[in-house]
Amino acid sequence: MARRPRIAVIGSANIDLTTFADRFPKPGETIFGNKFDLGFGGKGANQAVAARLCGAEVFMVARVGNDLFGPATIENFRKQGIDTTHVKQVDGLSSGVAPIFVEPSGQNRILVVKGANDAVRPADVDAASDMLKSSDCIVLQFEIPVDTVYYAIAFARKHGIRCILNPAPAQPVDMAALNGLDYFVPNESEGETITGIPVRTVEEAGHCAGKLVAGGIKRVIITLGAKGSLLATGEGTESIDPYVVKSIDSTGAGDAFIGSFAVFLGEGVPEKEAVRRANLYAALSTTGIGTQKSFYDRARFDREWLARS
Repeated sequence: MARRPRIAVIGSANIDLTTFADRFPKPGETIFGNKFDLGFGGKGANQAVAARLCGAEVFMVARVGNDLFGPATIENFRKQGIDTTHVKQVDGLSSGVAPIFVEPSGQNRILVVKGANDAVRPADVDAASDMLKSSDCIVLQFEIPVDTVYYAIAFARKHGIRCILNPAPAQPVDMAALNGLDYFVPNESEGETITGIPVRTVEEAGHCAGKLVAGGIKRVIITLGAKGSLLATGEGTESIDPYVVKSIDSTGAGDAFIGSFAVFLGEGVPEKEAVRRANLYAALSTTGIGTQKSFYDRARFDREWLARS
């Protein structure tokens, strides 16, 4: 049996407000939607839940608002089996929310209001230092302040802890602060925003990833949706094939990839196989509606993996 990894997620927790419609409204237009769904989300929380469902021991460092959503978010973490010692409510701020709009094809558009997520500070990393030092991997995103992200990367580097950064939502980055980062995992649009290199094909993804690796990042994985993913290191790039599924909602697929990938690496799965497994885990998440609710547990995933291997 594979060892059980310890994964620490420093990041966001939101409430997802998902509307399904035949098309997106034009500017100034009001249309009727087909269905509405409310669920727990946020990139950090989603990645934590994916890691937990894949079998890891998971710790969350996050902030929620002093509103109706705050206690419910903390309770959801507890029900999922995620340690909430370092999840705190903040007075005077709302919890993070994410209105999500989904077309019949599964294509989505998301607007994030960060709220209490902006209150995750470097001091909170220090407050969680004992827990972080005992972790196999620290997972980060850009839905919390970027200075906190850079501080956590430096903390991981100092203590020899594997660190994965999902630069989402995309924003300009300080490459010096990312020097020595273990894994940088953007999607196509995030990679293009950060490097200025278009990412419409696998070849262009290779150019984009190569620029990031040349900037000092150890490994770059660009997730390419239905085209799979691309892994880049100092030795070169390799395309990792996708898995074909019937997708109905792609929301949270990138989070499913990252949370599961952290677990597979922590279990000692070879890097390329860990990417392949994460490709499948992410693809399977698009066969259900929502984010955390669409993620597979480990037993269900393992059956799919064996069937497709």
